[in-house]
Amino acid sequence: MSTQALQAPQTEQLSAKNFNRLSQFIQDYSGIKMPANKRTMLEGRLRRRMRATRIDDVNAYCRYLFDEDGMDSEVIHLIDAVTTNKTEFFREPAHFDFLVSKGLPALAAKGKRDIKIWSSACSTGAEPYTIAMILDEFCQKQRGLDYSILCTDICTEVLDQAIAGRFSEQMIDPVSTARRQRYVMRAKDPSRQEVRIKPHLRGKLTFARLNLIDDAYPIESDLDIIFCRNILIYFDKPTQAKVLRRLCDHLAPGGYLFLGHSESIVGIDLPVVQIANTVFQKR
Repeated sequence: MSTQALQAPQTEQLSAKNFNRLSQFIQDYSGIKMPANKRTMLEGRLRRRMRATRIDDVNAYCRYLFDEDGMDSEVIHLIDAVTTNKTEFFREPAHFDFLVSKGLPALAAKGKRDIKIWSSACSTGAEPYTIAMILDEFCQKQRGLDYSILCTDICTEVLDQAIAGRFSEQMIDPVSTARRQRYVMRAKDPSRQEVRIKPHLRGKLTFARLNLIDDAYPIESDLDIIFCRNILIYFDKPTQAKVLRRLCDHLAPGGYLFLGHSESIVGIDLPVVQIANTVFQKR
């Protein structure tokens, strides 16, 4: 038997043509840049999705998407596969310190009775559940004050996880012991090493799929707080500007916009002033 016959068949790699078609589509649809150095990463994520479609060859999968009208049924799954969803509780804690010490007291002093918050790239839910813990504690000290949190993301898989409110025990390490006792339930079976956010906190959150590069957002335009952290870094500058302007359209005067600590609005004309590190207030 020849050496060639003993060798396993080689898996065909993603062609340059198909990578370019995919990267352009992904950027046009979601705003996410997919430079050439992401080719191997993209191929690996596509192969995980291909198992569900029972297509063995990555270039055949691309032909299915672009040449056989497969994109209509596959686009949400494709975007789910390529989005990055790094998240954690109390990430960039200075933002939550600002809310407690300045942001929320200022809103309450203005006579706000229902504080409206939007977590615009909520991922698996660590960010909005962190915000809910902070708001719940604050509202308990303010008679007649309430809050609601809208949570959106482009990825349906992470939204499903966020709605369930289930996390590994390791994920809640940044949550204080007192807050864990107040807001977190442990699984009855310790071997699962899983926790779940308590129902009364989950009930303050509403979830929906939303693409931030859409021309319009079907949500309220008088929000008090918007979190849009660590997603703009995946967009080019013109897309960043468009998204930021739309976000500001939904922010009430005096409301707060929070960006990720590696993000900036330099060179973008917006109706906001910076009042803390990556914290902006609408004029």
